[in-house]
Amino acid sequence: MTPPAAEFEQALLALDRLAARRLVDEARASLSPLELVDQLIVTALTRIGESWERGDAALAQVYMSGRITEEIVDELLPPGDPERKDQPPMAIAVLNDYHLLGKRIVYATLRAAGFDLKDYGRVTVEETVRRARADRIRLLLISTLMLNSALQVKKLVAELRAARLDIRVIVGGAPFSYDPGLWREVEADAMGRSAAEAVSLVRTTLGGVA
Repeated sequence: MTPPAAEFEQALLALDRLAARRLVDEARASLSPLELVDQLIVTALTRIGESWERGDAALAQVYMSGRITEEIVDELLPPGDPERKDQPPMAIAVLNDYHLLGKRIVYATLRAAGFDLKDYGRVTVEETVRRARADRIRLLLISTLMLNSALQVKKLVAELRAARLDIRVIVGGAPFSYDPGLWREVEADAMGRSAAEAVSLVRTTLGGVA
């Protein structure tokens, strides 16, 4: 990791918005906005996610790092900026689960990585299908904490198929981490164990979506 990326990571872990913005401003002298997002911001967020998995970073640090970098990326790459990643429509949701922090972290991290996606919040299976159809969604991320919510993904996938909607489904959250085979049982297309892994999965999955 380059020294600027290491410094940026430390600024995020310290929740120091001013230091983070200063480092971004300095990096803009030699990097384009998209290069800056990939080489500085995504690198730092990935390492912070890995630190949390090892128990070396607090969940609050992961969450706030995502929020800080989301603000920075929205300035560097506004939603209408042509440098935003060219992608099919995508969204993230929680199925009847009252625990939204995991979704919020993944949402912020993906936006900080330069992706645009809709946040459906907490929704039912039926509402998810309706909104996905209206928005012409091609990639749907589902975040879960409770097992019951994870099991609803199978119903969601079935209803998406019944509606003849060609949508890839990526899942994540505690039930899928505890049972590595669960994502296949609910017939999702992929499973991510962290926000950083979600970025990699989205990039890979979008590569196969026309």
